[in-house]
Amino acid sequence: MTRTGAQILVDTLLDEGVQHLFGIPGGVVIPIFDVLYDSPIEVILTRHEQGAGHAADGYARASGKVGVCIATSGPGATNLVTAIATANFDSVPLVALTGQVRTCLIGNDAFQEADITGITRPITKHNFLVRDISKLGHAVRAAFHIARTGRPGPVLVDIPVDVSTAQTDAPIPKEVHLPGYNPHTKGNVRQIRLAADAINAAERPLIYAGGGVIISGAADLLRQLAETAQIPVTTTLMGLGAFPEDHPLALKMLGMHGTAYANFAMQNADCIIAVGARFDDRITGKLDEFAPKRKCIVHIDVDPASISKSIPVEIPVVGDAKNILRQLIKFIQPAQHAEWLALVADWKARHPLTYDPDRGKLKPQFVIQQICEATKGEAIICTEVGQNQMWAAQWFTHRHPRHFISSGGLGTMGYGFPAAMGAQVACPDKIVFDIAGDGSIQMNIQELATVVRRKLPVKVAILNNGYLGMVRQWQELFFKKRYSATLLADGNPDFVRLAEAYGAKGIRVEHADQVRPAIEDALATPGPVLLDFHIDPEENVFPMVPAGEAIHRMRGLA
Repeated sequence: MTRTGAQILVDTLLDEGVQHLFGIPGGVVIPIFDVLYDSPIEVILTRHEQGAGHAADGYARASGKVGVCIATSGPGATNLVTAIATANFDSVPLVALTGQVRTCLIGNDAFQEADITGITRPITKHNFLVRDISKLGHAVRAAFHIARTGRPGPVLVDIPVDVSTAQTDAPIPKEVHLPGYNPHTKGNVRQIRLAADAINAAERPLIYAGGGVIISGAADLLRQLAETAQIPVTTTLMGLGAFPEDHPLALKMLGMHGTAYANFAMQNADCIIAVGARFDDRITGKLDEFAPKRKCIVHIDVDPASISKSIPVEIPVVGDAKNILRQLIKFIQPAQHAEWLALVADWKARHPLTYDPDRGKLKPQFVIQQICEATKGEAIICTEVGQNQMWAAQWFTHRHPRHFISSGGLGTMGYGFPAAMGAQVACPDKIVFDIAGDGSIQMNIQELATVVRRKLPVKVAILNNGYLGMVRQWQELFFKKRYSATLLADGNPDFVRLAEAYGAKGIRVEHADQVRPAIEDALATPGPVLLDFHIDPEENVFPMVPAGEAIHRMRGLA
């Protein structure tokens, strides 16, 4: 059967199970959109390519499937760069499809030409420039395989318009063979036995779980390991939901804005079991003072490049977390660790998360608590980046995998709202909240048009303090309150009227007694709702580890 390149692309997407595609058409992708017009794939027209990329990312994180976005050449493709970099940092399976000028014009500075494969090479797991229609099916098939296997990540496929319109009768390959790509997922049995011996011998063990636990679907096995050996569990930002935070062994998040008891536990543990985490700087703090009482680190990760990258480990185990934990548990002896758990319990009692419930000012922590209570902790929480992100991480009780969606490694402001849109498409029966700041929400607020048009019931909670809050906090603490270029209040729009202009519902909240009724009103509204919470403008996120300090040296302890 003779098909055009555009038909080969769409047929391959269907073979890969793609049901939703986020993007914006443009000149060189019109042939692709023309074929999509008659396909069962639902195209979600966003209002910015960055929004499309983040929406595909949120879709992938919420569903566990590969997210797909599409953009035209030149500025359309370059507008995807931030979203691709975000997905790359956080190991999100994403396929970005970009149009390109005709092959004969590549390199000639043609209209809307950009070397997008060159631009994205450092921020993709792999990318393809398809110059020959006979290779298109293989490239797209390989893109999905690479994106979802091993350590997941984004793959870009750049398709010149003449490849989209060319015709061939070559079949689409059903499988791909990539000789140079063989991710190791099983785990070495000898290393697993060594890890089990170290865990069984430990007196003060600590599990440090990252996003890899969620990606691999290993949350149940992690809980089994923790309960069998009675090991407390702390998670990274990306690992929130990998272990239920209402569990007695849960220490919540650690690191720069983690709980004091998680940080103290890390600094006093003799055996650290890192699963799907990469010891990034927000976790380790000052490297030469990190976990000074450790005798052994067991590091389980599918990416060998992440092991001993910043912290040397004694027992590396390369492989998929689910595969390895399933084998590891067989060798783990039941234990109690009563003395260690008593010490951890004492830290919990003495240093809980806390804030001053000033009745004169609305506190963001209270808002998050009320969202958690109103949704019974079952909502998918997406966040922007900054103070809003940290308050959502600290004060919502995270119990389920794939229910906390946030930009971790890149720290992308403007991520949360389009990611929430993607999560809502992936999970139409779930309540989806975007926790935002008044600065970050304005970076992709144009997607209000998308959620209204698609009737997506995303709820947005703006923690409106009139500042670029996290930068202002650093300026207060470390730069003598010299608030340089962080004041937003004198230029912010009326968010309620702005939401209404787009056709969404807007609710302004200024006092604590208005919070719960407003949330309930939003939940009862079938469409998108923007809640504008006017919070204490100088409330800070605590605890906080100053940059370059050891993680037990925290400010703002209870």
